[in-house]
Amino acid sequence: MPTLPLITHPRPDAVLAWREDRPITAAAFLRAARALAARLPPGAHTLNLCADRYHFAVAIAAALLGGRCSLLPSSHAPEVIRHLHALAPDMICLTDGGAGAEVLAQLRCPVLQVAAGAEPIDATAIDATWRVPRIPAGQLAALIFTSGSTGTPVPHAKHFGALVRSVRAEARRLGPPLRGGAAILGTVPPQHMFGFESSVLLPLQSGGALCADRPFFPADIAAALQRLPRPRVLCSTPVHLRALVESRTDLPPLDLFLCATALLEAPLACQIEERYGAPLLEIYGSTETGQIASRRTTRGQSWQLWPGVRLLLRGEDYWAQGGHVGPPTRLADVLEPLDARHFLLHGRTADLVNVAGKRSSLAYLSHQLNAIPGVHDGAFFIREDTPASLAGVTRLAAFAVAPQLDAARIIAALRERIDPVFLPRPLLLVERLPRNDTGKLPQHTLHTLVAQQRERAPDLFE
Repeated sequence: MPTLPLITHPRPDAVLAWREDRPITAAAFLRAARALAARLPPGAHTLNLCADRYHFAVAIAAALLGGRCSLLPSSHAPEVIRHLHALAPDMICLTDGGAGAEVLAQLRCPVLQVAAGAEPIDATAIDATWRVPRIPAGQLAALIFTSGSTGTPVPHAKHFGALVRSVRAEARRLGPPLRGGAAILGTVPPQHMFGFESSVLLPLQSGGALCADRPFFPADIAAALQRLPRPRVLCSTPVHLRALVESRTDLPPLDLFLCATALLEAPLACQIEERYGAPLLEIYGSTETGQIASRRTTRGQSWQLWPGVRLLLRGEDYWAQGGHVGPPTRLADVLEPLDARHFLLHGRTADLVNVAGKRSSLAYLSHQLNAIPGVHDGAFFIREDTPASLAGVTRLAAFAVAPQLDAARIIAALRERIDPVFLPRPLLLVERLPRNDTGKLPQHTLHTLVAQQRERAPDLFE
């Protein structure tokens, strides 16, 4: 079976990671991964709950060296951990904090603290011998779970060879900023597919450096970037980028923005590039396929596929195949191919709505809501409390975070943007939306928020 290198750093003293002001070499990383692999008890699965991105990478590498599959959940909630334990009773938890400690103890799941063995005292020390391990391309590397934004999280198997091909294609697409061994800061959890590929595997497979931090607030993002050498790349989401722009936070010079998890509005992309003087690329993909396309949002709406990846129409659905994707995999989005390499994205299949014979998507409607000046965040959803007299009729509602606006002004602005049949009934103003770490709204949190609003103001739902 063909093998691929665990990392591509050419020398043992090459910087592979940064923790605050301290560099960690490729040699130190491999030494830590081998030490952790030697501590692992028997078992085929590791549950990687590390929040620190360097510890996460060490845990991934240790699992690969031991021939184990890493479980990467979208949530650390107790019920999720119980589900994973039922799926893989032999799992060993690798963590650098207290996430899930109580339920793991109840399940009698072995727990190893990665931080205890991940960092040698001298993280820049060089081994006398230098040998990069090679991993079988066909080895099962991870089970990555969907976010739950459209229902119950579902696991998807990822083999090492496919992951490597995907991020190497990404490195080639991103071009010059990656050729100098870029330092990549991520605001996305490493357990998420985008965070896993672009903030962990991408630096490991391009000779770059990952950043241990996962900052959330604009000031923290700026401080973390300031500690990194150039070229610098920020791997983030529309939610975090919008917060950066609205806070007017200054950033040190950047070489590239990477954005995914939801469609980025073109005006916001323009604001980011103008303010910070760096190109912004959006990444398109899914947990099922991994990343498969990108676009420079300020230069047009079309997406360009990764090399070797093709789109195939089956019935009303599009499937991705070839390249790192391998066998055909159904896409949960509505696409419009322009040619063999380019396409337009019109939203998720599950988001499609039909009201009075007219079609749209929740993603498009939410996009129009968020484009209204003064709306900081917003989301359309389908009401599930339809009366029997309206059986079969789709009814839409929406949440909006808009401290300076009232519902009437927002509805008036929406009338200028969307067909009146899609206007939300009701439009509910809230202080914040319960988005997860990647900026998505999982179904269970959305349902909880709707129930709370209905209890407070039942007349609005009549």
